[in-house]
Amino acid sequence: MTYDELIERLDPTVYRSLRLSIELGKWPDGRKLTPEQREISLQAVIYYENLHGVPEEERTGYIDRGRKAGTACDPSVQRQNSAGNDVDPDQFVEVKS
Repeated sequence: MTYDELIERLDPTVYRSLRLSIELGKWPDGRKLTPEQREISLQAVIYYENLHGVPEEERTGYIDRGRKAGTACDPSVQRQNSAGNDVDPDQFVEVKS
């Protein structure tokens, strides 16, 4: 069985369990996910969502920009510094608490 076939046949209950495990960082039995397990599970969940047509707003990692779309808070908007040069988006770092 190939990876594609495995994801295609993945039971929706298993998909939801994988998604919850990613969100919580642990398996249903309480064991912590390793970084490798989390990465593989995330890839499977994203692939499943694309293959099965899960609506975009229900997909893992979806960010609702709502009123912020098209504003300076939207990362798709091109920003310029005071000198008029484009700002390198790689200079920004996500801060996690």
